[in-house]
Amino acid sequence: MMRSLYSGVAGLKTHQTKMDVIGNNIANVNTTAFKSSSVTFADLMSQTTQSASGANAQTGVGGVNARQIGLGVKSGAINVNITSQGSAQSTGNPFDIMITGDNFFVVSDGLANYFTRDGSFYVDGVGNLCMTSTGYNVMGWGVDPETMEIKQDTVQALRIMSSDNLTYPPEATYRGTVSGILDKNDTDVNSESGKSINLNLYDALGYEYTARFILKSTDSDGVYSAELTKLLDAKGNEIDISGASELFGSGTSVADETPVTFNSNGFQWANTGSPTHLELQDKNGTTIVDFSALDFTATKDTNETAYNAVMKAYDDIAAAYGYEGSTEDFLNLYINDGATPPVPHTIQDLIIAAKNGLASGTASIADLDADGTIGMAKTGSTTQTSDFTASGRNFEGMVLKFDTDTGLFDSINGSITGDSKIYLSKLIANADDNTSNFSDISLNWSGISMFNNNGTSTLTATYGDKDGIGTGRKLGDMIGVSIQRDGMIYASYDNGMTKLLGQIATANFPNASGLQKHGDNLYEATMNSGSFDGIGVDVTASGGYMSTGVLEMSNVDLSREFTEMITTQRGFQANSRIITVSDTLLEELTNLKR
Repeated sequence: MMRSLYSGVAGLKTHQTKMDVIGNNIANVNTTAFKSSSVTFADLMSQTTQSASGANAQTGVGGVNARQIGLGVKSGAINVNITSQGSAQSTGNPFDIMITGDNFFVVSDGLANYFTRDGSFYVDGVGNLCMTSTGYNVMGWGVDPETMEIKQDTVQALRIMSSDNLTYPPEATYRGTVSGILDKNDTDVNSESGKSINLNLYDALGYEYTARFILKSTDSDGVYSAELTKLLDAKGNEIDISGASELFGSGTSVADETPVTFNSNGFQWANTGSPTHLELQDKNGTTIVDFSALDFTATKDTNETAYNAVMKAYDDIAAAYGYEGSTEDFLNLYINDGATPPVPHTIQDLIIAAKNGLASGTASIADLDADGTIGMAKTGSTTQTSDFTASGRNFEGMVLKFDTDTGLFDSINGSITGDSKIYLSKLIANADDNTSNFSDISLNWSGISMFNNNGTSTLTATYGDKDGIGTGRKLGDMIGVSIQRDGMIYASYDNGMTKLLGQIATANFPNASGLQKHGDNLYEATMNSGSFDGIGVDVTASGGYMSTGVLEMSNVDLSREFTEMITTQRGFQANSRIITVSDTLLEELTNLKR
């Protein structure tokens, strides 16, 4: 039989194989991240009819080449163009990811790891990042709970939508900043009510509150008082702050003021009744305030009626002495006793002490005044109508000072750094463990200046320091997930926080062309590709990166494939002609016997 027949058959088979590869390439022209293949031919074998001989120097005969007849063709190799990058196809889906570079995503079916360039992912019902086509888990690295940084260990399934990640925990505010201009000509600052500024803050449960501060001028240039007067919840309800010691600053402070003399205006204090008790009477002897009916220990929460009666009594006493400011300011005026050095006592302290002293039959704090002009009855006195002099104003808060030459901040209660404390942790103790949901707040005042601003102050208080640390926050709900160029996955929350959820790991092989196709756009490692160590590499370690919202397209070049198809068709056609002509020759041979 003629060898050309079998050479033609081998040629047909080999060109058919190449046509199969071309067909597969064209069929996958729109397959995500598909890598085209190509076929190379090699001659099958040759029949040697005469071996080669060398030259004979003695006879002068030259050498003769070997005589070989080829027996056909075979597929030399089918190569996958795996290192050629496909074009980017924009999808807008944040979980569609394309790798630029030679790395591969690592996915798992729960038993084995596979590798793919197909970055079409989604989040399944339990929060795992998975392949859209197969549901295989995308593998990566988790976050170390202690350092909150990526821990590059054995790859694991990335569960980015776990219950722990859906919310960001709240945090209590523990720092604040006051800034702006305090103009000494501001009418609010110079009024009895003072200039109000509000600081918004959070407790440890994420509830929002507003702390209201009052700044007032004193008789000393560049010196102001700063008081925390109210704490309001998000609904505007006032939180009781009366039970907290050292609520703001270091406790009781005294503002420098010019002494003010108060005239009794005909009102008198009297020891009257049986048993003897203290009364405030008008000039006709009519009782205005009967102290025997007052309970100064009552609070608004324990006995609101008794508390209101005490507040009414305070109002009447302030009105009797013609005080034009608030009753609270009147009660906080102080009087120095006759000691050396003098000890300040507030009007409120003296009123309570005078009542208690008469009830017990002992001398009261009122007796400590050197000249006896406090105007409150002492033990043994029937009536007393004298005036009294207030030396200044006592308050729970801080003394704020400015450099009058430069207008810049000088100190707050002696602190030149500008830091003061609000001891909110002493408020609203939990009954079960005697703790508070609040954190103490370090409030910095150094950003205030005392410049001329046409009589308008621009003071503002913000939570957090100048670097945004200590702001506190409410409970945050997840509102988005973003994937960075290095594969790190971050969640964003509606309280302004972000959280690192994990990092997508990648695999890199010394010979990526040695990977074996597994189907479904997956590859598996072989002995010729190099092995996967179970940990993987950061995609940026080799200069690659990830892009979101895009997918890698197939790298099939249709113009090249159609050209290869033409040459393959011609080759197949030529080989079929070899068989036809060889058959004709055989036919002529059989016709010789006729």
